Amino acid sequence: MVDLNQLLAVKPAPLLGALTATIFFAFYGHPRYFLQGIQHLPEEHTITRAKAQVGADHKQQQPTELPYPADAFPGGRRVQTVYGTIQVFEWGPEHGEKVLLVHGLGTPCIALGNMAKEFVRRGYRVMMFDLFGRGYSETPNDLPHDARLYTTQILLVLSSSPLAWTGSSAFHIIGFSLGGSIAVAFAAYHATMLRSITLICPGGLIHTSHISRRSQVLYSSSFIPEWLRLRLLRRDLEPSNGAPSADVPDGTQDADVDFDAVPIAVDRPQVRISDVIRWQLRANPGFVPSYLSTILGSLVYRRYDRIWKVLRDELARRRTADAPPGLPGGRVSLILAERDVIVVKDEFLEDMEGLLCREDVDLHVMKGGHEIGVVRGKDVASIAVESWK
Repeated sequence: MVDLNQLLAVKPAPLLGALTATIFFAFYGHPRYFLQGIQHLPEEHTITRAKAQVGADHKQQQPTELPYPADAFPGGRRVQTVYGTIQVFEWGPEHGEKVLLVHGLGTPCIALGNMAKEFVRRGYRVMMFDLFGRGYSETPNDLPHDARLYTTQILLVLSSSPLAWTGSSAFHIIGFSLGGSIAVAFAAYHATMLRSITLICPGGLIHTSHISRRSQVLYSSSFIPEWLRLRLLRRDLEPSNGAPSADVPDGTQDADVDFDAVPIAVDRPQVRISDVIRWQLRANPGFVPSYLSTILGSLVYRRYDRIWKVLRDELARRRTADAPPGLPGGRVSLILAERDVIVVKDEFLEDMEGLLCREDVDLHVMKGGHEIGVVRGKDVASIAVESWK
């Protein structure tokens, strides 16, 4: 029979030492299994690539037949980065003032082609690119698509140019829809680099009340598995009669113009935005997850105001006697559409009054809806150029 006194007399130190040795051997005797749980995936597994899919499409169609040809604009280049390859276009007079265009939520940079061509015609050097997961750009599938990621993408794009796009007051930035809120985020922390900022129907302050109940459930319900969420969203993004546009997710019932039916370019009136979105769904597997990740952030709907307030402070500093370089005059050019059903003019102006001062903004209101950034690119360019004088 075991003597209880003997058990109680056993010193804990040997037991503790044996236990420590066992744990040490379990972890360090098999370091491969220990590290397996904490190591990051290899980079090649964190990028959703578009190249193979796009290549397959090119075999089936001539490049000129594609809704978005790879050579849609001059100066195209594929920029390899640790986040995936980015499609960039840059052309125009090398010594002209530089203009960076940032496109919207769903349609890649081809949507801003009319505007880009007008700037080049006026003697400006233009750069535009496909955001991660759009058009021909690949996407990092392990990172949130938020202001941090898109700001980094802009810096990567700028550094890819053979010309100098950095330094004090180096370029104008123009953002349409989602691109507007990305431009705000960039300007808030890189104001020194900018000559001006122009926002066209910008996202970031859209009321969440414009999100339909179905979309709220689809975007955020914890009961929907991620694979099913992406499948349902892909089906929703497929252009069809009566369905919301990828660029105007909700609230299109009262729109004067069907955004998906808008021609993508003046010189290609037969190609509609819906054609580009349909091609993109097939050609770029990163589109749907990038779209969802962006929606869940704060760049489309109003969730956080901090970045707008940072920009307000930067603008105010540039209206002082000892103003720092960048954004001379400390003003933003804001272009809104009279009949926009998603960036609602009156709502936006009311919200903006609490974030930016009146002296921060040069306001312009154009006839039309959310499509003005695409179909009225020439007029938008004229307003922007006039505000730079």
